[in-house]
Parts: sequence; C-alpha cells; structure tokens
Amino acid sequence: MASDTSSNVSHALGLKTPKTLKAAVWQHFGFRTDKEKGQLDKSKVICKVCQMEVKYCGNTTNLNNHMLRHHPDLACKPSTGLQQTKIKESLQLPANSTRSHKITEAIAGFICKDMRPYSVVENEGFKRLMKVAEPQYVMVSRKRLSEEVIPNMYQSVKENVKSKLQSAERVGITTDTWTSVATESYMSLTTHYIDEEWNLNSYVLQTTEVETDHRSASLAEMLTAAIEEWGLMSKDPAVVTDNAANMIRAVEMMGLTHIGCFAHIINLASQTGLKLPNIARLLGRVRHIVTFFHRSTTASRILKEKQKLLQLKQHKLTIDVVTRWNSALEMLERFLEQQPAISAALLSPEVRRNEKDLCSLKEEDITDAEDVVRALKPMKKATEVMSEEKSPTLSVIAPLRALLLKEMTSLPEDSKVVKDMKNEIKKNLSTRYVNQTAMLHAASAVDPRFKALPFLGEEEREHTFSRLQAEAVGGMEEEASNQDEVDEMEEEEENNPPAPNPKQSSALESLLGEAYIPREERGHAKKTCAEVAQDEIKRYRARRPAGLQDNPLVWWRENEKEYPLVARMAKRYLCVPGTSVASERVFSTAGDIITAKRSCLTPGHVNQLLFLQKNLTIPK
Repeated sequence: MASDTSSNVSHALGLKTPKTLKAAVWQHFGFRTDKEKGQLDKSKVICKVCQMEVKYCGNTTNLNNHMLRHHPDLACKPSTGLQQTKIKESLQLPANSTRSHKITEAIAGFICKDMRPYSVVENEGFKRLMKVAEPQYVMVSRKRLSEEVIPNMYQSVKENVKSKLQSAERVGITTDTWTSVATESYMSLTTHYIDEEWNLNSYVLQTTEVETDHRSASLAEMLTAAIEEWGLMSKDPAVVTDNAANMIRAVEMMGLTHIGCFAHIINLASQTGLKLPNIARLLGRVRHIVTFFHRSTTASRILKEKQKLLQLKQHKLTIDVVTRWNSALEMLERFLEQQPAISAALLSPEVRRNEKDLCSLKEEDITDAEDVVRALKPMKKATEVMSEEKSPTLSVIAPLRALLLKEMTSLPEDSKVVKDMKNEIKKNLSTRYVNQTAMLHAASAVDPRFKALPFLGEEEREHTFSRLQAEAVGGMEEEASNQDEVDEMEEEEENNPPAPNPKQSSALESLLGEAYIPREERGHAKKTCAEVAQDEIKRYRARRPAGLQDNPLVWWRENEKEYPLVARMAKRYLCVPGTSVASERVFSTAGDIITAKRSCLTPGHVNQLLFLQKNLTIPK
C-alpha cells in the first residue's frame, strides 16, 4: 500500500528514482527532470512526503537525516530490499562456526544412519525443515558432503574402531559376497571381539568391490589386504563364511582358521531332505494351492470369510522361497493352520466356478505334512538360536549338531517319507565340521553352560580338556618369556644398588628355618605351569555349570579372577561367531543404501556409508 502511494505522488510531482538506487530511504525521494537539458536534476532531491527540497551529495546521509528530523515515524519503519538482504547475510552462521559444524555433522549422521541419498540436502521438504529449525544455517552442498564431510567422519570413526580392536585377545571375522542392484559384486567383512568388560562387540570394517571373478585366489588377496589394513593378522583371526567352496579355499590359502556358518549348514542339510521326490511333490501341491489364493481376489475374499466362520486366525497364506529352507516349513505350518478354511473355500461355488480342477490335499498328504513339520522343528529352533547376535554362538555348534544328529535318527513309528528325509539330513550333517571338531569342542568347554560336554564320550571329553591345558601352558610360558625380556631390559637401564650385607641367621633359624617356611615359598613346592593350569581347569570343571538361559559373558565377567587362565581362552573362543548371519544382514542394509536412486555410488562411497551406518554412534 505504501509503495502504491509513493508511486502516485511521484507521478503527480513528476519525480523519478533510478532503479539503481536500492536503499530503502529512496522510496520517499525522487529527482525532478531538468526540462532544458532533458535529464534528471541530481543536485537535489524532492521529499515525496512534504515536497521539501534536500541537497543530494551522492549518498543517502542528507535523505536519512531529513526523514529522522521531519518524518521520524516513517524513518523508524523496517528496512526492505537490499538493506534487508545485507542484514540477512550478516546474520548467517559462518561455515566454520561451531554451531554450523554441529548441524552439518548431524545432517551427515542422518544421511548415514537413516540411509538417505546425498541429494536429500537439495530436496525442498528438507530445506524447509532446516529453514524452520535453524534459519541462519547455510545448507551444506551435496558435493561437500560426499567429498569432505562424510569422508572425514569415516576417517575419524575408523581410527576409533582401530584403536578398540588393538585391545582384543582375538577376533572373529564374518564375510560373504553379494551383488548390488547395479549388478556390482561386493565383499563385506565384519569383525567380532570381546572387550575387557566382557562385552561382545561387532564392527562392519570394510565393503570392497569384487572387480574380478569370485575365484579363491582373488578373494584370498582381498581378504588379506582388508585384514592387514585393520591390523588384525596378529589377532589370530578365525574366519566364518558360508560353505561355498571358493570362500573356504580362500581362507585356507591365507593359512587362517575357517569355520563354516552353522545356519548355512542347517539350510543345506534341510534342503537335501526337502528335495526328496515325495516331499518335493508335497511342497509342489501346497505351493500350487497357496499361489492360487494369492492370485485370485475372489478366493482370497472367501478364505477370509471361512476363517471368520471357523474362528481361525486371520493369517495370510505364505509361499516358500527357494533359497530359504525354513520358508518351506513356514508355508506348511500356515497351510496346516488354515487347512479347514482352505478346504471350505475350495468347495465354495464361487471358487469352483473359476477353478474346477483345484482341490485340497488328501488325508495322507495332510498326515505327511504334519510329520514333516514335526520332524523339522528342531532344525528351525537351531536356526533361531544361531541367529542371536548378542550372545556367543561358536560354543553352541557342537551341542546343537549332536542334538540334531540325534533328532534326525529315524524312529520305527516314522512314515517312509519322514524316515527318508531324516536319513538324508543326518547324512549331510555328519559330513560337516570334520576338521573343526577340536575348536568346536574347546569353545563349548570354555562356555560355562556346556563345560560338562555331555554330548561327548568320556575319552573325547578328557582329550578336549587336555588340549585346553596344553594351550593354557603355552600361553603362560609365552607370557613368562615376554616378561623375562622386559625384566632384562629394565635391569640394563637401571643402576643396581649395592647388595646389602647378608643378615646373620639365629641359631633357631638354622635349626628350624626350613621346616617353618610357608609351603608356597619353598623352592621345591613351586608349581610348574602345567600344574597351575591343571589345578585351575580341575576347579573350573568341578563347578556347577551355568544355566542354559545364562549369558556366558556375564558369568565370565563375574568369575574371571577365579579362573584367569580359562578366562583368557574363553575370550579367544567365544568371540568367534558360529554363523555369518551378522554379515548377511549387512547386505539388506547395503541394498537399502544402493537403491536405484543411488546406484551410481562409487565403491568408495558404498564402503564409507555402510561403515558409518553400522559403526557411527549418534549422541543421545
């Protein structure tokens, strides 16, 4: 409204204000035109409010003074235009300020932890959010985020993780290969260790593009480079992978201990049983019916009606996935749960009108399905146990494997279908871990829940603890050797004070001294390393086992001082996972990161984003 009034006055008085004059005060002044010269008379300006002439000297000083003296109410109004822009710029947070730095880091953390693309900083909604939250913040650019902020954050977190890993007694490593939506192959490496407080820690260390084929030599070279970069070769790493021949060979080529993923082994063994002709046909029939209900909206609607009528749970039918054996079990379980509703729906006129040949399973098929589900329940439970990430799992493999071998022994009352399936699964399980039994038994022995080793015979049980005793002795001797070297160095550096004069012994000491020296101080009573280890292991074995529901790491935190030698070995074995499931979960995260929107990410950025997504700690 004010600008309209000013414009009307300017027109009435014949005043003009050049567009180059942007100061707010010019809305109240203008120049007259010199009619003789046909130009603006810039020696003086005319006030549009009172029509008074004001001398013009090339700046706005006289104009502002006039407004303050004669029109203070107008002079006090907020500035607009260029002056406002300059004020706004002066209020912006400097890019190097602490506040700006914190906001930029928070945005980078948001991108990494919530798996957002770098381009989120260019989205209108996000920019609006930041404008409301902090109007003075200058939005960080996508280029600076990807080339400076996130790489610096990655380097900082990497150094912190490296430092923590140096305190590890030993590390376990899980790894596997996967393919992105952009058909690029990657290998991810995750490390696991137990810290001084007996906490099990896991870090995703590296995600490397596999540029060549997946030959063992190439994988071994990449694994070696990754382990050396993180300084883990001295930590006697045990590597857990799936049971692909190229991965096994790659680890063996490096001379490292290899453990096959037990969850993967359960999957392979179960698949062999499910592929038997009779069971494959049974699964095919169930799959055909489930697929029909998935595709037919009419059948799906009627199934829901029958579920309500029969008071069954409103569950959808599930279909199996080829690569996951337990999905076949879940498909059978859900089918059996909903079998009354399925049969009723298939008999309804609406469904029969469109699908006359489709019918439910026969009674003998239902019986076989129930037997198969019952027989596979232990395999499912074992998979669930192995999927726990917060509790050690290597020590669980030996007792679980022994249990599964027992459960897969066919019984006289089993049907032929179940007998054949059990025999096939048992045969497959029996061939696994032939070369790793010593390590698996040792891991169970240092787990207070399984230390009685009830799944082993007496001879194998004693042999396991004999190996542990030898390992404890080796550790003691190595530590003593290292201490001797330290002592020798200290003796060379220190000036030895003169030896004190020998103390004169009394007559009583000369007669009874030897008999009254405490037993532990007598030279002949000093125990050897083997005796110390044997005594401690004997005491450890005599103690009552922990409950199966107990966390072995908590138990060791409370009992480390009582059994220091066994505790040290426990840290070495219990840090190794029994499954590579943790690594495989990285792939689902990676899939979220490498979406179609971000498939152009370089391998370096993929590595940094995955690393930070898993390892960056966001302050509360």
